[in-house]
Amino acid sequence: MSSSQTEPFHEVLVVGLGAVGAIYSYILKKSGLARVSCVARGNYEIVSQKGLTIRSGKYGNIDGWKPDRLFPNVASALRDTSTTQLIPYTHVFITTKFIPELSQTPSILAPLLTYSHAQGRKQLGLDAQPVYVVMQNGLGVERDLYNAVSEVLGGEEPRVVGTAVWIGTNMSGANVVEHNDFDRVTLGLYHPSHQPTSSPSTNALLDQLNTLLSTGGTQTTLTPSIQRVKFAKNLWNIGFAATCTLTGWTIPAMCRARPSTNDESAVEDDGYEPWVHESTQGSIEEYVWPNIRKLLEEAVSVGRACGLDEPIEGASGLPDALVDSTMANTRTLHVRPQSVHIPSMLLDKRLGRPIEVEGICGELVRMAREVGVDVPRIEMLYSLLLVVQNQILREVETKKNSKVVSAVVEVEEQPAVIIVRRGRVKSTY
Repeated sequence: MSSSQTEPFHEVLVVGLGAVGAIYSYILKKSGLARVSCVARGNYEIVSQKGLTIRSGKYGNIDGWKPDRLFPNVASALRDTSTTQLIPYTHVFITTKFIPELSQTPSILAPLLTYSHAQGRKQLGLDAQPVYVVMQNGLGVERDLYNAVSEVLGGEEPRVVGTAVWIGTNMSGANVVEHNDFDRVTLGLYHPSHQPTSSPSTNALLDQLNTLLSTGGTQTTLTPSIQRVKFAKNLWNIGFAATCTLTGWTIPAMCRARPSTNDESAVEDDGYEPWVHESTQGSIEEYVWPNIRKLLEEAVSVGRACGLDEPIEGASGLPDALVDSTMANTRTLHVRPQSVHIPSMLLDKRLGRPIEVEGICGELVRMAREVGVDVPRIEMLYSLLLVVQNQILREVETKKNSKVVSAVVEVEEQPAVIIVRRGRVKSTY
């Protein structure tokens, strides 16, 4: 690998081998600058046996792709299985969904966040903690990890990098990844103060990450104010992803006209559905779009109260035109017949998976309360999504319990004793 002759070689751990984790693991490996280890929490068995099938408009079709090392959990990823030596990770990428109701990031990464592990790294001449790169959707997703790392370091400043990721990818099977022709990530050092962070050491850290990722093929941007970028990105999720999740329909249901053909079924077979029926089209224009605008305006008012509109490099953090451009660009994109995009939150709901309500909506409500800004529409959105999330979590628990029931193949009842013999678990999905 010629690039490794001029750039330092990295040991990278990717925690979460879903769609985003799979594509960025591939990108990191493709760079030629890193040995890539992955924790596949939910699909370890099939990936270890068959590898990943990647279908990408950008990177091509790859069958049976595997990282350099594969582990079922973080605890097993600490040491090389062949040598039992501590693996000297330079970077840990977190690509799991942000669902704190089920598991919090410090809990997932707990084996890395111990004093003994930090001492073991120091004995190898490493920093006590690696650089953590949080590739999760939503606001405030870095905070708990930042605090946990700070505690391990005894108050020393953690190196936690926040990201804003734009990518079209999903899992169509436990080891099958679909990806279009686009992936882009903005990177910046996280700090809970919301203030821009820039220093020679910070710039060097981000430059190194930039080289690692861009060499692998993804588009990268560096920023001194990652929270400002993430806040602006979250506007779309608040206005459109959350609304789609509650209605059950994608964005064209709010803006796309009836297909201009005599054979509607043919167009619908190509994915034209949904479209706006003329009977209430006027009401949708009168009520839906203005209320989405109000949602975005409420969010912007929170960001400004938190200081996220401070000018950086001559540009306003939250310019007046941001709401207008978000509305206009979304409508322009989704009136097209080619628009088949399903917001990830809606897709998760359709598939019965927990949604990222806390990072997208809940954190914004909490930020608003901290600075005394009223956000009645966002609070209503959040409250309704809490019910959706609650029922998804209930159904997930029910399915888990039904797996246990289906595993019982024989019960022998004796006085004061119940013996349960378990067989192979049959999937209830």
